[in-house]
Amino acid sequence: MVALFIVLNQTDYLEDILAKFVHLGVGGATILDSQGMASAIVHGGIQSIPLFGSLKSILEGTSPYNKTIFTVISNDELLKATMDELKFMLKRVNKPAAGFMFTVPVGDMVTLGGNKE
Repeated sequence: MVALFIVLNQTDYLEDILAKFVHLGVGGATILDSQGMASAIVHGGIQSIPLFGSLKSILEGTSPYNKTIFTVISNDELLKATMDELKFMLKRVNKPAAGFMFTVPVGDMVTLGGNKE
């Protein structure tokens, strides 16, 4: 069982990703508003931290915020299919740094609430 995290800089693709999750059978996901460190430096006007000029020029035209999506997937085949589909979907994005994804092992997952013991 793993947690799949997707940091999505091109937030226009959020609906497409969620639709793909439903289509593939991913049971649910949590979506957080987030901001990367470089974006915080560029868009926050922090002048005391040096940032490479080319990186700064790339980030200046982008949204300062992104979305972080995470879900827990217990099936290795579903995980591979999900990651493959997202890589294919975002490969055609013509902008740099559309986002990235990574997995983290999950030891246990327990549903909270309800009357089950």
